[in-house]
Amino acid sequence: MSNVRVKPWRDGDPAPDDLLGEMRARRPNGELIGIDRVLLKSFPLATGWNGLLGRVRSQFSLELEYRELIMCRVAVLNRADFEWRVHKPAYLDAGGTEAKCEALRIDGIHAVFNEREAALLILTDQSTRNVEVGQEVIEKLKILFGEQQTVEAVATVAAYNMVSRFLVALAI
Repeated sequence: MSNVRVKPWRDGDPAPDDLLGEMRARRPNGELIGIDRVLLKSFPLATGWNGLLGRVRSQFSLELEYRELIMCRVAVLNRADFEWRVHKPAYLDAGGTEAKCEALRIDGIHAVFNEREAALLILTDQSTRNVEVGQEVIEKLKILFGEQQTVEAVATVAAYNMVSRFLVALAI
């Protein structure tokens, strides 16, 4: 984290105990990572971020493998290397494959992805690159996933675009 554009929070710096506990609870080993330490420069931001991203990561009905697929694709599209390094292993743990990871790094939708994955990648590509998403894309998602999971897929794309933009802007 030596190139980070703001001085990260360090162990022992002041921070609300409950916030630190909640942030550590979201991490597999309880260790704060680079983005956490920068978020802690603003306690209101860290609190809101932890709540939103915690829900996206753990409370959505959209399968974790699909959410991680989206997160990895956003990382690639936005050149957010930190995000890729965090989410590639999580995607693999959730059921993704190395072949799919490689295909995520290629422009377009590779044949290795099934219909549901391809629909999610088209959503991710359109939303990330253009912001606007075609009505036909949403209709296809609603057929494949239903309305709740379509909303959750769109929210996952939006949330992780926020994450990647934060990471890239501050060189995390």
